[in-house]
Amino acid sequence: MDVNEERLNSFMGKMIGDVGAAMNASLMLLGDKLGLYRALAQGGPMNAAALAKATGTAERYIQEWLSAQAASGYIEYDKASGKFSMLPEQALALADEDSPVFLGAVGSLVGATFLDEPKITDAFKTGKGVGWNRRSECLFCGTARFFRTSYKHYLVQEWLPALEGVVDKLKKGAVVADVGCGHGVSTRLMAEAFPKSTFYGFDYHEGSIEAARKSAREAGLSDRVHFETHSAKTFPAKGYDLVCFFDCLHDMGDPVGALKHTRSTLADDGTCMLIEPFANDRLEDNLNPIGRVYYAASTMICTPASLDQEVGLALGAQAGEARLREVARQGGFSRFRRAAETPFNLILEARP
Repeated sequence: MDVNEERLNSFMGKMIGDVGAAMNASLMLLGDKLGLYRALAQGGPMNAAALAKATGTAERYIQEWLSAQAASGYIEYDKASGKFSMLPEQALALADEDSPVFLGAVGSLVGATFLDEPKITDAFKTGKGVGWNRRSECLFCGTARFFRTSYKHYLVQEWLPALEGVVDKLKKGAVVADVGCGHGVSTRLMAEAFPKSTFYGFDYHEGSIEAARKSAREAGLSDRVHFETHSAKTFPAKGYDLVCFFDCLHDMGDPVGALKHTRSTLADDGTCMLIEPFANDRLEDNLNPIGRVYYAASTMICTPASLDQEVGLALGAQAGEARLREVARQGGFSRFRRAAETPFNLILEARP
């Protein structure tokens, strides 16, 4: 076997970088849970003793955590003072949950993939699925927090206005279904923005619905936001003006059946909005950093979820617009377009 030393060295450098990133995912989770990033961002330059005092943690552990974070480039180290700090850009990504680029919740998602690895390994051998009801709890809260970032900064401001006539209906008073709502983050954001409309969130995972109900009560939205346990093919018909699927249609075992049911629940001039992970239609066009994240999530989360359900079409997280268009056509929708996009999402509009 002929080995090109330059290619080998380059590849080994990449592998070392990836191993470091994988190892530090647990430290991201730890830093997020203990408030270490937030304290460091708010407190200015600190040594280990100061950060430990500010967060009620042990100095020796904090020293190692800080050193690892500095080696990763997630925080800064000043050798003259022996103190650590965060640049504004680092703080936006790791310490500010309301920022448009917050990624601090990623540790929970990564942690869930490792915790559930034995189940996924077995699924590889059997071809069977692994449903959400069999996943580690941190997957649910991590998913809600991860998607909250884009929903908070784009849903009301850009995605809904990109749909034909939908915002006017919401302002006057519309009836909306949020299918596969999870913890109900998207549902609450819409309800807060459009107080004259009524919102129904549906999910087949009872634990997520309970969490969504609790959040709605705490936000004072229980009179206009209702959460119920239903699948995408059983949620009740109410002549909805808008039915939304936020990053979930590709997880469903029978997305065609889900859209057929959705079509039957819509008002005559209703709209179905599909938010899906950004993907090009060809595999070779998705071999990039974003595709890398989504294909990994699809392998460990999305595809197993679909295969655990009826039909098990397993679209995957990189289905692409053309395939989703065909699913919508089979579901009974004659009009379909890309209404908007971000580097991470496709915003698709389907109408009867």
